[in-house]
Amino acid sequence: MKAVMYGAGNIGRGFIGQLLSQSGYHVDFIDVAPAVIEQLNTQNQYPVRILYKDTYEETMVTNVACIDGKDPEAIATAIAEADVMATAIGVNVLKFIIGNIAQGLKKRWENPDKAPLNIIICENLIGADAYLKGEIAKLMNDDEKKLLDEKVGFVEASIGRMVPVQTDEMKGDNPLRVCVESFGILPVDKAAFKGEIPAIKNMVPFTPFEFYIERKLFIHNMGHAFTAYLGALMGVDYIWQAIENPTVELLVQRAMQQSGISLAAKHNVPYIEINDHVLDLLNRFGNRQLGDTVKRVGNDLNRKLNPNDRIVGALNMCVAQGITPNYICLAAAAAMNFAHDEVSQKPATEILAEICKIDADSEAGKTILAYDKMIKDGATVEELLAAVR
Repeated sequence: MKAVMYGAGNIGRGFIGQLLSQSGYHVDFIDVAPAVIEQLNTQNQYPVRILYKDTYEETMVTNVACIDGKDPEAIATAIAEADVMATAIGVNVLKFIIGNIAQGLKKRWENPDKAPLNIIICENLIGADAYLKGEIAKLMNDDEKKLLDEKVGFVEASIGRMVPVQTDEMKGDNPLRVCVESFGILPVDKAAFKGEIPAIKNMVPFTPFEFYIERKLFIHNMGHAFTAYLGALMGVDYIWQAIENPTVELLVQRAMQQSGISLAAKHNVPYIEINDHVLDLLNRFGNRQLGDTVKRVGNDLNRKLNPNDRIVGALNMCVAQGITPNYICLAAAAAMNFAHDEVSQKPATEILAEICKIDADSEAGKTILAYDKMIKDGATVEELLAAVR
């Protein structure tokens, strides 16, 4: 069995590629980093180290190789021959691989008996399936679009495993080593598959899948980012340092719980299950060995304060469900003051209008601007907690 893994980065190697290899697939990664390409093709294996709070265990991922992302012919051949495919390259890079995927599918369809291909999309983007399919369809004629509908499954996944930036210390004696947390479940959109659902370790097909996508973005990603923004206000470098502060932990917990209450109402899911997930995440954020930095988790405010993304998306969901999102408003204000991102230099009203798309005269807008003023006036996290209560 053959799998194509587009992206040999942290999630590609440290999660999806590992699961595919452990499921019996030969995994062809696609990447553009010359050193990674050479090392994967020389070693044909790499270590994944699972980090716990004070120990670790390591496993070797075998039966792998890597295709140069600048070799469209080799990419097309691999896609044509694959039994399953996945992407984990980052939302901002998706547009650059559209042409290669389209060519691979066209080459695949030269054999009319070829089985459907399912593409598991491991990106933090709501509607990633529709986006990817829509962009590929633009490069196809009417007959090819019909085959795209019939023979390609665009399967959204919810990536819950946390994989930090890999430091030289983490890589140690092997530059391909990826250090990850132990969480390893891969929920996917069951209804999106075409043909037989592939057997992949820890993959959990679920329908309707919108709940999992929103849980990941509006609880996990939102809480993680809020931790980073509070950590930046405190002047700490690591996520674990921020979440160890009991005030930060309480603020983040309350924000995730507000999002969780609205998520439970929207999808008719028992809140207790969502709250158990919140408490588990708070514990996972405190994993010191991950070494995840405040700067990495909080960067890219243009995306993370987008109306459909983690913070403002969660805020809008709360408003739609009749939940007052005061803790999430504080998350938005803290994000607007994230000094590691140049967006924070803009006036708060400009960020609110142009990026968040929130009316400054709305209840949420007024609340965010009030918290923003407190932060700019030097309020501590303890003072922020007293105000938000």
